[in-house]
Amino acid sequence: MELKRSWVGAANSTETEFPLNNLPYGVFSHGDAEPHCGVAIGDQILDVTALEQAGLIREGVEPVFNLPAWNAFMAIGPEAWAAFRAHLTEILAEGAAAQDRLTPYLVPQTGAQMHMPFAVSEYTDFYAGKHHATNVGTMFRGPENALPPNWLHIPIGYNGRASSVVVSGTDIRRPWGQLKGPNDSAPRWAPSARFDIELEMGAIVGVPSDGPISVDQAFENIFGYVLLNDWSARDIQAWEYQPLGPFQAKATATTISPWIVTTAALEPFRCATPEREVELLPHLSDTGPMLYDIDLNVRLNEHTICTTNYNVMYYSAAQQLAHHTSSGCPMRIGDLLGSGTISGPEPDQRGSLLELSWGGKDPLSLPDGSSRSFIEDGDRLALRGRAMAETYQIGFGPCIGTLLPALEDPFKG
Repeated sequence: MELKRSWVGAANSTETEFPLNNLPYGVFSHGDAEPHCGVAIGDQILDVTALEQAGLIREGVEPVFNLPAWNAFMAIGPEAWAAFRAHLTEILAEGAAAQDRLTPYLVPQTGAQMHMPFAVSEYTDFYAGKHHATNVGTMFRGPENALPPNWLHIPIGYNGRASSVVVSGTDIRRPWGQLKGPNDSAPRWAPSARFDIELEMGAIVGVPSDGPISVDQAFENIFGYVLLNDWSARDIQAWEYQPLGPFQAKATATTISPWIVTTAALEPFRCATPEREVELLPHLSDTGPMLYDIDLNVRLNEHTICTTNYNVMYYSAAQQLAHHTSSGCPMRIGDLLGSGTISGPEPDQRGSLLELSWGGKDPLSLPDGSSRSFIEDGDRLALRGRAMAETYQIGFGPCIGTLLPALEDPFKG
């Protein structure tokens, strides 16, 4: 896994998240300009919308970068994805003859406004991290009944809201909801007091399907990955989730990182899922290494509160996607699958404040002398992820959100 050198000097730094080996896809704008599709390279963005308009890339074919989203590019299929990536690698490589032609189409990342990189068709969130599921189950049901009876057999999930998926940097408003604590005689209407995050990865479906597909097909149908923060109102969730699971507790917002890191860029970092405790049914069986070795961390107001790795997940995104289709459910280009909270076995590897504070019973101490059970107004949460090779790294950019105070009671007459 050697660094591929580029004529864009910053792309050759060991510190950059965006070497030539990466080439992630996003949507950006500068000032009052219209958003364009772009590719991150070092500290620059290659404006592929402008290149296409000028006839300097993908000559002689229908435009796919004329709208500010990567869905149209996904629709032309995996062979075209591979060809485009190979072409980008060639023209951005050190010594490429295209340097003079392309330089005017590079814009600095500094000062760029990032937008949603794709239009989310549907959003499904899973509960596929064993350590997270065990921790949460232990809190509420005890260690003997921590995992539901079905958990080791299928990736559990729920259908979330595509409409509330937002890009990194978008402020999040504390939600109101119906709450009922264990000592309350009746439910009440109030702002959530136990607002939380969940550290996740998001897989983006790039190939549509109509009916069941295999795990191998599912793996090939995934276009790329983003970091994902599943904001969660734990007190709303505790009252509403029986018997159908989360609803309004998860509907406030889901934040994703601005750059789509392709499966091709992550290929050198593939790794196996953990050893199975129960043999999976054939439609979910492991067929090869389908997870990725990606270091992850969470910072709260610049204090690191969690470090873990995507490789601890019990089910891969391919298994989640295959299971999603097993009922005949069609999948669309731009469908987003959340991995579920990524928590490791150690206390400092827990990907939510619910776990880090053990349900609020053991508040998390921060280096500045403060403590947190759950997120307070004004707190800034930042998720980071990097796949690390010896001479380069593959990054996703930040996944950041700041919590704003709740609005005045929206139903107060």
